[in-house]
Amino acid sequence: MEQHRAGFVNIVGNPNVGKSTLMNALVGERISIITSKAQTTRHRIMGIVNGDDFQMVYSDTPGVLKPNYKLQESMLEFSQSALTDADVLLYVTDVVDSAEKNAFFLQKVQAMAADPACPTKIILIINKIDLIDQPRLEELVAFWHQELPTAEIFPISAIEKFNIEPLFNHIKDLLPFSPPFFDKDALTDKPERFFVNEIVREKILLNYDKEIPYSVEVAVESFKEEENIIRISAVIFCERESQKGILIGKGGKALRKVGIEARKDLEAFFGKQIFIELFVKTERDWRNREQKLRSFGYRLEHK
Repeated sequence: MEQHRAGFVNIVGNPNVGKSTLMNALVGERISIITSKAQTTRHRIMGIVNGDDFQMVYSDTPGVLKPNYKLQESMLEFSQSALTDADVLLYVTDVVDSAEKNAFFLQKVQAMAADPACPTKIILIINKIDLIDQPRLEELVAFWHQELPTAEIFPISAIEKFNIEPLFNHIKDLLPFSPPFFDKDALTDKPERFFVNEIVREKILLNYDKEIPYSVEVAVESFKEEENIIRISAVIFCERESQKGILIGKGGKALRKVGIEARKDLEAFFGKQIFIELFVKTERDWRNREQKLRSFGYRLEHK
């Protein structure tokens, strides 16, 4: 295993800069939810890429934000933990992102970059460069070189897959020599049920407005895999009775649309026919209740 490289590549940055799109481009599978809405990723999600002589363990993390409730505290904890165990840290910004936004987190990254004893290699990713011209890109590269002088800078377009392959190869070269951390056929550290939750939640993000998508959590109650079909029952939890009515819609129409769209993606993900039943329940103020958050898999630090 002397010539085998393996390590953890953690992706951090502000909301909506394209971290999940980048993760999926690097992993080559649809691991993280991608929508145009901020605060989409709530957990730290691993995607594992295996080759004969390497294993790259990517982590997508929630967008950095100052928390307003306990759920967001957990999301920030997932992001901050990614700074402490990375072999390679990808700090993602984009062409409209601001260094002042959540500057407290960037300062942590700057402190890592300035510490000669810190073993983590830091790469600054400028995403969405397909939206700007060359002079503007040169300005951004110069700006970020001042902010993180020791970091390497990679301009990319994750959605267009521009510069992804050179980035992938460079990350691989930066990994330490090590045996693999996971089985060589592993794609992620998350169980199948987790991706059911994520796919249903993505459809809610795409189909509902305002506060609804941020007030819901999805939990799989049963997952029964047969030879030719997987039968799934899942509950969508919301915070208020009024939200429950909106989620279900007139005659159940809105909820049926979510189910149909989720089923198509789940069939592509699992490569099997899917039967999915969705139910809606009210769980008041779940985003601030520690017991509920822990039951949904969120990590809460006691200060």
